Amino acid sequence: MNSTNQPHEAGKHNFQHTMSLYEENFIPMEDVPILLTDLPTKSAIIGRIGIMFLACGTGAWRIREAMNRVARNLDVICSVSLGIRSLEYTCYQGNESLTRILSIPNVGVNTNRLADLERLVDRFKADYLNENAKEIHHQLDAIQAKKGLHSTLVSCLASGVACGAFIFLLGGGIIELFCTFIGAFIGQFFRKKMLDKQLTLTAWIILSVFTACLFYGISFYALAYFLPIKMSHQAGYIGAMLFIVPGFPFITSCLDLAKLYMRSGIERLVYSILILAIATLSAWVAALVLNLQPQPFVPQDLSPLLLFILRIIASFCGVYGFSILFNSPHKMAATAGLIGAVSNTLRLELIDVFNFTIATAALVAAIVAGLCATFFNKEEHYPRIALTVPSIVIMVPGFYIYTAVYYMSDYQIGQGATWATKALLILLCLPLGLTIARMITDKEFRYCT
Repeated sequence: MNSTNQPHEAGKHNFQHTMSLYEENFIPMEDVPILLTDLPTKSAIIGRIGIMFLACGTGAWRIREAMNRVARNLDVICSVSLGIRSLEYTCYQGNESLTRILSIPNVGVNTNRLADLERLVDRFKADYLNENAKEIHHQLDAIQAKKGLHSTLVSCLASGVACGAFIFLLGGGIIELFCTFIGAFIGQFFRKKMLDKQLTLTAWIILSVFTACLFYGISFYALAYFLPIKMSHQAGYIGAMLFIVPGFPFITSCLDLAKLYMRSGIERLVYSILILAIATLSAWVAALVLNLQPQPFVPQDLSPLLLFILRIIASFCGVYGFSILFNSPHKMAATAGLIGAVSNTLRLELIDVFNFTIATAALVAAIVAGLCATFFNKEEHYPRIALTVPSIVIMVPGFYIYTAVYYMSDYQIGQGATWATKALLILLCLPLGLTIARMITDKEFRYCT
């Protein structure tokens, strides 16, 4: 059941497919500290914290760690099984046990709410053991009721900037950057409106991807009508839909699998593949309709020093934009942007200057991003995943994946397989790098106990 706190209105029917669970049913009438209450009351607190973490998009390791910490503070033993949308847990206290099953209606990411929840868990022993259950639920109500930090306009601007930076880093020029910005801006606008109306996954992906490609095509052909530009600039249309890249679920799936949380890891991985499959097929149809083709980019003709500087700026802007899409506060987004500027620029320089393979460079860059995130996590107390995922989303080979599907859909299997192999190697190395960095810096993550 979905954990919510809106009061039930008498005489009204709830037609939600994922039925709501009203937490006030588990709040005792007497005003006693949570530590002295019964098992159902304690388990309700533990489960609600877990399901709110799950709704923020974080991985199974972090959710289980949070639930365990709260359970230990309440003198309860907690065993939990996690998926991408649901968790089942059993709480034990003395000779009592209680099992609950909770679920959320949809999958999403909210790094600002995640940071609030982590702070609550960190302070739970010091600040909440002497509070009653009602007060703790009120604190959780306040976190759950927080609106998104950024307006639709800011979200669309962030999408345009992030995708524009992405396409520049892939080799695009000013024409591709401009058209990508327009396409991603409008595509994100449609995506946000459809998510607000709670359209199903398949619908909003198809419509937002097609809209992004459509407005890239309109912008490109409008420029081509007035300016003498080469048709090869049309290759950037793939960049206009890179705001769809499922970076959070993909990275968390690999981290879950690394810790043998198979159920959560496999579900998140399948979810990521589903998004990519729908998006790439939608892009292929859009390309056929608009007569667009993925082609080699026109050479940028920039000096090595200027290219290096622009890569730092573009990497920062791209990661900052993606962080805003994940509802990060501006300071958190800027911190992730700094990490991305260092790690992604390093990756590109390793490829161009030191002749690293794309997979090896991605592995090194992901390790550096993970190590940097650990440092800022200690300094600023931001959720580590809120820094690492945006900083390497800019490295996710969405362009390669979309190009591979395009060629395979056109029965050019050799070309498609080449692009798919490049994409797969990078996709394997990015989470591996983060896992290595996490094992180096986090002794709890390092061991299976």
